[in-house]
Amino acid sequence: MRVYKGQITGKGLKFGIVISRFNEFITGKLLEGAMDAFARHGVKEEDIEVAWVPGSFEIPALASHLLKKKEFDALICLGAIIRGETSHSEAISSQVARGISGLALREKIPVIFGIVTADTLEQAIERAGTKAGNRGWDAAISAMEMVDLYRQLGKK
Repeated sequence: MRVYKGQITGKGLKFGIVISRFNEFITGKLLEGAMDAFARHGVKEEDIEVAWVPGSFEIPALASHLLKKKEFDALICLGAIIRGETSHSEAISSQVARGISGLALREKIPVIFGIVTADTLEQAIERAGTKAGNRGWDAAISAMEMVDLYRQLGKK
């Protein structure tokens, strides 16, 4: 039996991050979490490129553009979509998830979904570094592990 398990190390790797400016109070905390995870796992700050977009809806389009540069070992998408009084957040969440998922399936490097979707501001805050951890940290950890798995399986 062959079992593959990714190692979580970022030494020598390059990462791209596409992040939404909308709800920056939350997304800024997600970015801090991702940067902390990278620093603790050997990624140099100069090996990370961060691109800010107006809102989560724009993340897949810019992610697609950055992936064409072929400069990264993985790309992380960070955003925060908080339900309002209308169904707008559901439509945005669905399209963003579909766009990122499509990139992840098509590309030869990991594309990580780090979008917080929450019913309330309080829930979003919890996912950005308080009670429920930090989804930016989680996304960075997933990116490093997935790069290692891609490399293990690519050697076969």
